[in-house]
Amino acid sequence: MTALLEVRNVSKRFGGLQAVSDVTFTIDKGQIVGLIGPNGAGKTTLFNVVNGVYKSDTGSITFDGHDITGMSPNKVVHLGLARTHQIVKPLNDMTVLDNVTVGACFGREYLGLSAARNVARKVLEKVGMGSRLDMLARSLTIAGKKRLEVARALAAQPNLLLLDEVLAGLTPTEISQMIDLIRSIRESGTSVFMIEHVMQAVMNLSDHIIVLNFGQMLAQGQPEEVSRDPQVVEAYLGDPDIAQKLMEKD
Repeated sequence: MTALLEVRNVSKRFGGLQAVSDVTFTIDKGQIVGLIGPNGAGKTTLFNVVNGVYKSDTGSITFDGHDITGMSPNKVVHLGLARTHQIVKPLNDMTVLDNVTVGACFGREYLGLSAARNVARKVLEKVGMGSRLDMLARSLTIAGKKRLEVARALAAQPNLLLLDEVLAGLTPTEISQMIDLIRSIRESGTSVFMIEHVMQAVMNLSDHIIVLNFGQMLAQGQPEEVSRDPQVVEAYLGDPDIAQKLMEKD
């Protein structure tokens, strides 16, 4: 099977800081892949390199058969790779519908306004916001803004969706609802690559886990393997007994 995303020997330095160092991994179609690691490990920098915000210093990135190394974000999203951001910044003075319409207009198909609105309405129904079309984005709760961020990225009609800490700041009930949404996104045919610190959630959601530490690949594999890796426990999980708790199903 040809990988949907292939990252090979990618590195990124900012002055004297080696943020990402020689990272290699693949994501297959239909997978949910979790990216974990301590704060400052290089996770968001890696996302920014993959979707073109930063150009890598070394290595190559192939997405859906296209070499996207150094390609700008607007061209990357046109190929079918969209993302959310850790700090959500909706267009506050625009409605929920208009926010998501923007995502559709500048997504994979560069839709016209009428077609983009139709896509936006369908996406908002999918994420449970169909009754909030005319609300101003600024009036939403944190959970609502997180869903709006996901909806705006989904409206780009991606084949791969990058989620940057979409569970952060949510209540347990809201986390459960977002987990259900992420699963439904995968079931609808969109692969997911997610940064997350809510360990029980990411371990139970993911088919594959990648662990970064100080910009380097510390481990990767199935959640059961990674949660028992002594290096991962020492660098990030901190408790040798945490693996069993993390793998418990809700």
